[in-house]
Amino acid sequence: MAFLHTLFYFFLAIGLLVSIHEFGHFWVARKVGVKVLIFSVGFGKILWSYQKSPTDTRYAFSAIPLGGYVKMVDEREGEVSPKDLPFAFNRQALWARSAIVAAGPVFNLVLAVLLFWSVLVIGEADFRPIIGVAEQGTLAAQAGFADGEEIIAVNGKTSPTWTEAMGLLMAAGMDGDQSIQVTVKNPADEQRERVITLAEGDAESPDKLYQHFGFKPWSPKLKPIIGTVLPDSAALAAGLKTGDVLLSADAIPLDDWLQWVGIVKKHPGSPISLMIERDGVAMPITIIPNAVVTDPQSQQKEGKIGASVLFPDELRKKISVDYVLPPWEAIPIAFETTYYNASGTLKMIGKIIIGKASVKNLSGPLSIAEYAGKSAEVGLVPFLKFLGLISVSLGVLNLLPIPVLDGGHLLFFALEAIFGRPMPERVQMAFQQLGMLLLFAVMVLALVLDMQRKFF
Repeated sequence: MAFLHTLFYFFLAIGLLVSIHEFGHFWVARKVGVKVLIFSVGFGKILWSYQKSPTDTRYAFSAIPLGGYVKMVDEREGEVSPKDLPFAFNRQALWARSAIVAAGPVFNLVLAVLLFWSVLVIGEADFRPIIGVAEQGTLAAQAGFADGEEIIAVNGKTSPTWTEAMGLLMAAGMDGDQSIQVTVKNPADEQRERVITLAEGDAESPDKLYQHFGFKPWSPKLKPIIGTVLPDSAALAAGLKTGDVLLSADAIPLDDWLQWVGIVKKHPGSPISLMIERDGVAMPITIIPNAVVTDPQSQQKEGKIGASVLFPDELRKKISVDYVLPPWEAIPIAFETTYYNASGTLKMIGKIIIGKASVKNLSGPLSIAEYAGKSAEVGLVPFLKFLGLISVSLGVLNLLPIPVLDGGHLLFFALEAIFGRPMPERVQMAFQQLGMLLLFAVMVLALVLDMQRKFF
């Protein structure tokens, strides 16, 4: 079931985002007078289609739900009847062809704005960015962050939730900022500035950077009582239920949830003998925490059981926040978020090209599918945020000046504008083949990295 769940949301995400991309090409093509023969959602064999008349566009749903395609009248792709020549793509003015090609990535970026806007208007519940004790040697400890301080802003950008604060810190670090200005307030509401100074190599990869930051959410002392048990988790397999009180682990008395978390982390794949209390009755349970890789380079693992602590309602209200904005206020924030993610994507690509970031930052289809399934499992808002991030990536990547991609076509159009004539067909074909080879190599590399993360 978990595999089918992940597969469904992967197909839904990719199908939706690529279809919107192709709809951009289709919509602008129609607006500038190019005749569109087919607009299909999905690839392969056509399962259903509709055509108002033999001369109109054929709308179709095809068998492979991984995007879609637009087929326009174009002399380069086949013979065109004399009556359709004025409506052929290749016969259009340079500005019209450029607009058609650019429309796909632009529609993805516009969709990202709409998705981020929806997230802000719907709102999300999250924890306030209150910091716990920073471990010695971490960037947080070096900058002087204290237990109980709350992050108010990162480089002047407001951070109302823990997720937002960590996202801003990670984005600033991966963008190459050598110093990050963080505004905090203590429990007495006194504000002060902290400066995080990054060294060379700290931002080699997101995982490494997050470990170097060393931020942990503030955690009050909580009784070891099970709150939520995740599906397909070690906790569920062991039979743990909401409300179970953990009395001891391997004969060690438990009086604090963090004490239990520490024991779990040290037992990846190893059994723990638990004594629990359920409905006033003590009973033994054996649990085997899942082994999760925390450092891909050293293959260091830690245990996780897939269960959260039971939070008292009063405490939850104190440390949680519902972040929601009115529709008009959400518009500039949505544009800003899209720009922030787009520039971050470009900077990461640049770092990988010049060797300042590892290729391990690439995500392939397995990682994207896993993120799709996990975000949808958490709820609508996390899934919308995931769609927004992937839509930004799709828009930015397609604008890169690589033959085969939209950006490659735009590059040829730019050269045509400079020299006053199109590039020779044989030159374009050679670059197209080179682009296809490059994309294939990147796709294989991303898939290999995915396999390593998941199976090795």
